[in-house]
Amino acid sequence: MKHPRATAGAAPLSSGLRRYLYFTASVTGAAIMIVEILGAKMLAPFVGTSHFVWTAQIAVTLVALAAGYYAGGRLVDRSQRLGRLYWAILCAAIYLGFTVLVVEPVANGCLDFKLAIGSLLASAFLFFVPLALLAIVAPYFVRVLTVAVAGVGGNVGRLTAISTLGSFAGTILIGYVLIPFLPNSITMYGTAAALMALAAGYFFGWGRKQTSPVPVVIGIFLGLLFGGIGVARDRPTHAKNWQEVRRANSNFGRLQVISVRNDTRRYFLNDYLVQNTYDPIAKDSTSTFTFMLHGLARGYTTKTEDVLCIGLGVGIVPMKFAREGTRVDVVEINPAVVPVAEQFFDLEPARLKLTIDDGRHFVNRGAKRYDAIILDAFLGDSSPSHLMSREAFAAMRRRLRPGGVLVMNIFADMKSENDFFAASLDKTLKAVFRSVLIHVAPDGNMFFVASDQSELELRNRPNLAEVHEKCREEVRDAWATILKTNPDHGIVLTDDYNPLEYYDAANRERIRRQLAMNMRRIEADAGH
Repeated sequence: MKHPRATAGAAPLSSGLRRYLYFTASVTGAAIMIVEILGAKMLAPFVGTSHFVWTAQIAVTLVALAAGYYAGGRLVDRSQRLGRLYWAILCAAIYLGFTVLVVEPVANGCLDFKLAIGSLLASAFLFFVPLALLAIVAPYFVRVLTVAVAGVGGNVGRLTAISTLGSFAGTILIGYVLIPFLPNSITMYGTAAALMALAAGYFFGWGRKQTSPVPVVIGIFLGLLFGGIGVARDRPTHAKNWQEVRRANSNFGRLQVISVRNDTRRYFLNDYLVQNTYDPIAKDSTSTFTFMLHGLARGYTTKTEDVLCIGLGVGIVPMKFAREGTRVDVVEINPAVVPVAEQFFDLEPARLKLTIDDGRHFVNRGAKRYDAIILDAFLGDSSPSHLMSREAFAAMRRRLRPGGVLVMNIFADMKSENDFFAASLDKTLKAVFRSVLIHVAPDGNMFFVASDQSELELRNRPNLAEVHEKCREEVRDAWATILKTNPDHGIVLTDDYNPLEYYDAANRERIRRQLAMNMRRIEADAGH
């Protein structure tokens, strides 16, 4: 018995409308990826960039897509009117404009929860609704474009391909163009505006007879208003005692330079994390870790003719070596840091051999050997875990000359219940190097020194007169304080198993909350 072909309903679509639906599928596919990636970037200054944050963002995206696919299928079975779909797209755009306005208070409010829960709640509140609304597109279009059962496979294939290509374009656009060169607020605002234009194209074109223009115009106005206010608030901040002299976006977070009035200090922040403090008159750092990284390398080696710095910071440590006549190679993953360091922190790139690359990749591919390697690469609240494994340290040891030292800086908690990070790092370094020492500063910084020397001996005593007066006492204390970890509290970290982010979550959560709260007080002082 032959089954009759099942019709999908309405009159055949015009070729122009059909092409517009495919265009809509590609644009919404791009928007979904932009929102997923950009959402995590917008939350990063408040909750960080740990795997908890990315897990929350991906989880919310997947659940939102599932909900949208299901809802779209139910809706289109009831009615194939395209106006419903484009209203969903317009509502998603309005909501995205709203997120630009409220991301800061929402993220700050979620700081009261544990990092994993707080990041999940913030991501869900801000991005679940627009992502779910955009996901309605796929099942809706499959039904609308299908005239007969025989054409279902082709329609599904075309729509999936077009939507996926749009997602690919959105991913490339957000990763290589939008995030590096535009503030996150403007990028999200632009995404919302593009979706509004997409909806307006349908309502004022094919759907003008079925839809009153008044609510459409009101909706677009509200979305543009919300996003516009959010963009206007996302500007350099000025207060009574300080001013933000530079704000820039990058692939690795928001970069800020803050100048303090009635003081010589200048601060460099990356996602609210203070990377360095600088005295532009003395042309020197006022941060303890800067002097310790430089001093430990000189102190535990007989010579520092060739030095590799993994992580530029704002260039203060590499420039200290360069001014002493040392040949300095620097590998920095974030190119946006370089012009900031040059303009505000007296970096002289011509005196360094600067490479824009990942530190692990640079170490693995090269053959040059060094007297000292300075590892001061921070991403968010700590050094990237792929630079802190047995294999990574073995690669660094191969790049050291006999007697050379690896010096690294970390934040860690030494309370017995939270010392997994420091204990594991110590244990991992000892699995690669013959000798390891840990100096501790009063501000919580830890400085690891590792070498193939049978025993690390202080060969060149530090000259504290060279240290800036604002941190001289802290540097003296750090030199005098050597820490021993409990090896039973740590493991040897490997590329295959490196759970630092999980076990050090409490410490990183505390640091991130403290940083965000400090910034909240600063902005309150500015009347922001």
